[in-house]
Amino acid sequence: QVQLVESGGGLVQPGGSLRLSCAASGSIFGNRAMGWYRQAPGKQRDLVAGITSGGITNYADSVKGRFTISRDNAKNTVYLQMNSLKPEDTAVYYCTLGMARPIYWGQGTQATVSS
Repeated sequence: QVQLVESGGGLVQPGGSLRLSCAASGSIFGNRAMGWYRQAPGKQRDLVAGITSGGITNYADSVKGRFTISRDNAKNTVYLQMNSLKPEDTAVYYCTLGMARPIYWGQGTQATVSS
């Protein structure tokens, strides 16, 4: 069983930054792609960013140039650095084990961008 625990969400003003972290238990972290999804109220859950076991990254068009996903395999942790935040980035952010077809999901962390 794998557990994913997100942290780092909160309230930030437009133009600000947040750094999300996701700590994974279990021994398969280093061999799997990881992802960050988000879901805003009334909207579907969408992939925001993903990173392969080898460090190749991909991003949704809406966050390219503003968000950066990274991973530390020694710490079983994946990060999402979010800069130049906009109100439309407000959502619950979920860490996943697996990218296109997640196997496990975290519980989610709320990020709110508002003045």
